[in-house]
Amino acid sequence: MTTVEVRAAVAGDAPEIARIQRTTWRTAYADLLGEQALAELDATAEQQWAEAIAHPATTVYVATEGGFTVGFCVAGPAPREEVASASGELPDDADRTGLIATILVEPRWGRRGHGGRLLHGAAEGLRRQDKERGISWVAESDSASLAFFRRAGWRPDGTVRTLDTGQRRLREVRLTGHLEIELVE
Repeated sequence: MTTVEVRAAVAGDAPEIARIQRTTWRTAYADLLGEQALAELDATAEQQWAEAIAHPATTVYVATEGGFTVGFCVAGPAPREEVASASGELPDDADRTGLIATILVEPRWGRRGHGGRLLHGAAEGLRRQDKERGISWVAESDSASLAFFRRAGWRPDGTVRTLDTGQRRLREVRLTGHLEIELVE
């Protein structure tokens, strides 16, 4: 039987995380992001992941199956600007809110529970930091990610933002939910 696990990333994981991001973005998000954003990712991803792994306020998690790294997730305290309402007001629980900044599973490893394990591991890590609620930003048109978070009990909170990829404008919705994660099929 193949072993699956989620663990904190180490510096040596940066090249594989960058490869998974490039592969996944090219497979699943090319139409959303545009070629310019993908080209910039090719040039900088590995260094950015090395910096993210070393950053003291966040944890990068990797999912493995057998000897393969198959996905990753980034979690940490939610920055004030990420948790504030559109008008800039902070909720009462701002200091107890964590951010799940990214969850990606390489498409060929999808539908094996890796995303759920990554979310569960990140939520556990955030709870150890005394966080009670989580937020994440998801492209409004990314039905697969929206459904994934919905199964975890997370819902849109009405806040949206628009990102400029250099070629396109990408509208994202903010999702929120408790960090006691229990995926429902």
